[in-house]
Amino acid sequence: MIFSRGVYIVLFSFIFFTTKAQQWSASFEQLGSKLPTPNTYRTGSGAPGEAYWQQKVDYKIKVSIDDEKQVLTGTETITYHNNSPDVLTYLWVQLDQNVRKEGNIKDVTNITGIAPKMSTKNIVQELGAYDYDGGFKIGEIETTAGENLDYFINRTMMRINLPTPLKPGENFEFKMSWSYNLYDRMIINGRGGYEYFPEDKNYAYTVAQWYPRLCVYDDYEGWQNKQFIGDGEFALEFGDFDVEITVPADHIVSATGELQNATQVLSAEQQKRWTLAKKTFDKPVIIASQEEAEAREKNKSSETKSWHFKAQNVRDFAFATSRKYIWEAQAVKLPPNTVMAMSVYPKEANPLWANEATKAVKNALEVYSSRTFDYPYPVAIAVNAANQGMEYPMICFNGSRPNKNGKYSQRHVSDLVDVVVHEVGHNYFPMIVNTDERMYGWMDEGLNTFLELETKRERYPTLDTIWGSPKSMTVYHIRFDQWLDAPMTNPDITNFSDYSDYGQASAAMNVLRNVIMGKELFDMAFKTYANLWKFKRPKPADFFRVMEDASATDLDWFWKGWFFKTTPVDVAIENVKWYRLRDDNFQPKQKYGILPKYFSLTETPDIFYWDFLSRVDDEKIKADFKGKNFYDITFKNVGGLVSPLVLQFTFDDNTTASETIPAEIWRYSESEVTKVFYFNKVLKSVQLDPFDKTGDINTRNNVFKLN
Repeated sequence: MIFSRGVYIVLFSFIFFTTKAQQWSASFEQLGSKLPTPNTYRTGSGAPGEAYWQQKVDYKIKVSIDDEKQVLTGTETITYHNNSPDVLTYLWVQLDQNVRKEGNIKDVTNITGIAPKMSTKNIVQELGAYDYDGGFKIGEIETTAGENLDYFINRTMMRINLPTPLKPGENFEFKMSWSYNLYDRMIINGRGGYEYFPEDKNYAYTVAQWYPRLCVYDDYEGWQNKQFIGDGEFALEFGDFDVEITVPADHIVSATGELQNATQVLSAEQQKRWTLAKKTFDKPVIIASQEEAEAREKNKSSETKSWHFKAQNVRDFAFATSRKYIWEAQAVKLPPNTVMAMSVYPKEANPLWANEATKAVKNALEVYSSRTFDYPYPVAIAVNAANQGMEYPMICFNGSRPNKNGKYSQRHVSDLVDVVVHEVGHNYFPMIVNTDERMYGWMDEGLNTFLELETKRERYPTLDTIWGSPKSMTVYHIRFDQWLDAPMTNPDITNFSDYSDYGQASAAMNVLRNVIMGKELFDMAFKTYANLWKFKRPKPADFFRVMEDASATDLDWFWKGWFFKTTPVDVAIENVKWYRLRDDNFQPKQKYGILPKYFSLTETPDIFYWDFLSRVDDEKIKADFKGKNFYDITFKNVGGLVSPLVLQFTFDDNTTASETIPAEIWRYSESEVTKVFYFNKVLKSVQLDPFDKTGDINTRNNVFKLN
């Protein structure tokens, strides 16, 4: 567009003088080089490119647990499919259990200290001084033809050198054996292990990161072989699993995938109940009862059984096993699938789990599916385990139990709903939308926390719906601001992962949906992202680009502020000036604390028409504005993060009006802006963010009263 010089001078003068002094922080400059260049693998729209590829890894595993010594022993045959365009000469395998091996990087680099008073449990955990022989004991590693493979181990990573280069489109099959000592989770904080019940002398095993598994190899960084320190979670390839689990014959086993040999491991009565559950949609059906579980606790079998599970197109496999387990199931209709929602728990979790757990699984499946895509797997299982919340494909481990007398409060229900919905929700992020948790924790934890909050708002409106909202993040900025890390920070080096990975990203999604984009536009873009990247491996740039491309909304300023920085939202109403036209004969009331200033409207000078021959109707404009109340409001950006202005105006008759000004109001000056509003009524007060939608950390400067 071409302006005459005179117009340019007038426009420039208006912008400069109305924004006062400009303090520029580059919030509205494009992300540009911060994002990787689009290519044939990942497009500028954020969608997978025409040349997108990912590897596939299949596992055939046999595993057993010694219930007397708490030792896990396994063998596996791994088939690695090289779908990449690259020739590979070695493979990297994750050895997650080595994070507890003597001399591991986690214990060696932990910052420790002695307090004046410490519990015995605390000092053992602080210093890693427990008597535990951790880490994988690796046996044979060989080809399926029996030829030994050359390998070396670097802490939690093992490199296997291939006998011949693996070309694009080729497969490599090999096998290995291993064992490790399971650990007591009460003493050692970990994602998988066992819980001991001293009253009946039984164990409940929640088994995770239990088998050597292939690292990711992708177009973005080659091998993702960053060491496992403990906080940053996992990056994994999709594949098919065929797993046989040998445990005491009186155990109930719950696992990723579908049970293949129900007739061999379930009683005839349990099989009937399972058949009934598959067509029962209104309530859970008990498959293994508490009465049966209590009998198994007393009569410990010395024999074993093997439970056989298969799972297709999953990125991991986990299982739980105990003779203490009660098991219930309910069918959930999710077009085009009927999914079995299940809960598995010891008697210590009753009656809370019997009343709430399977219902929470069902609610999570229904709400998450409506916001993303229909749940594609046949089962979704919640397993009760003390003080735990951890997720795997089709199965998760969750805390929350009633008091010892069986009574429980609304707080117990809230805790159960929080953890079950969150961990079941992880099936969507990252188990299907397969993000790299080792590098970008917010891509699964943050998006999942957002949908957890949405599920509670829809299905549990009486429970706490604060966590994950913008309001819940204000305390971090007020108390811990100097120690906070942005969501884009690696999870292993964040000071408060609950802020950076969980809360901040969830709060950002709430602001994006409820303030910036609106619910309809956000939901459409978010669902587009989920469907484009389900069963694929997106990176942050892919998410950012899809959300913009699918909504026609420029959000670079938003990503920069909410994901690359920790700057808080703190906008103040600095001043309000009241104006009226000079000749309207208005008589201010005695009660008004601020009296109006008067201004005049003149006829438009000919110089402002330039070459135009037509004229505006000066008298009509004067008449239209006569009797109006004009308010010149100055907003100051105290916190530094540019934000939409969510405003509520209250008038002297106590009626209200609301208006939201997009964040682009700060584009000319990020420190202070002024905007004029006009109304028929007299303004009594104006308030910023009255409903806590933007995460403003200081509400004391959000209200300006005029009388």
